[in-house]
Amino acid sequence: MATDTSKYKLNLKFYEHLGLSLIQKIPQPDAKFDLYFLAYDSPNSISHKAHWSDRQGILELTHNYGTENDPNYKPANGNSDPGRGFGHICISVDNIQAACQRIEDAGYRFQKKLSDGKMRHIAFALDPDEYWVEIISNNNAEETEGIKETDPSTYRLNHTMIRVKDHTKSLQFYQETLGMSLLRTKESPSSGFNLYFLGYVPNANNDVNTAPLEGVLELTWNYGTEKDENFKYHDGNSEPQGFGHIAITVDDLDAACQRFEEKGVNWKKRLTDGRMKNVAFVLDPDGYWVEVVQNERYKATSKY
Repeated sequence: MATDTSKYKLNLKFYEHLGLSLIQKIPQPDAKFDLYFLAYDSPNSISHKAHWSDRQGILELTHNYGTENDPNYKPANGNSDPGRGFGHICISVDNIQAACQRIEDAGYRFQKKLSDGKMRHIAFALDPDEYWVEIISNNNAEETEGIKETDPSTYRLNHTMIRVKDHTKSLQFYQETLGMSLLRTKESPSSGFNLYFLGYVPNANNDVNTAPLEGVLELTWNYGTEKDENFKYHDGNSEPQGFGHIAITVDDLDAACQRFEEKGVNWKKRLTDGRMKNVAFVLDPDGYWVEVVQNERYKATSKY
């Protein structure tokens, strides 16, 4: 997942406090921006020492030069109008009470603490640009109540959440076009929404424990939005800017893009467009950008 950031030094410090490591930086001085790729990379991590294109969970921060010096610049975090669309990223932790206390002790703010509201098993921290970071537990939260220690090397970059207008169209796109599996569904009729968790997990049966995983996509569907012809979520790439895209890596970039072409996808950028011939962007049913890049483990291109 990629987000625009103005306070890039503070954000790097924040995400490193959450246990993430900077595994790749791609400077683009001619275009006046830099890309920072962060992931969990300890020996306990799922993708230890893997190439950035061969990881299950990775966070891309985009720093546009000069935004850090503009007091009026503020990325849209996706959770208020007119920029509502993207919701949050999520990390799963070992002992959630201790993990949240460690974040609070470091002086970071929360959108929702564990003690707020009815849901005492999740929290939302705020990064320096006020993007929401959900905190969930790998273990039963009731059983970790008295534990005072937490080990960030065991954390997982669990999921990215986006809101969708029509769950049927979105599920069809992510499953049939992008090849994801539906891992878990959470229906909340009393609150008027459903959550759908998708990812690349073989033989998934819609009853997967997703907390230990990385690279999961959460779709939030609020009932009735699909019936409103004028309703539209914000993709994050038009004003007000903030969230950029999710990304998938593929075994053969040319073949994958040919397959997408045959399936009639809407393109934001084909491989042949522009100067960057090693990246494509397709659009999901809500207009969110999905970056498509080569997984270097399958076919090294020496372009990164």
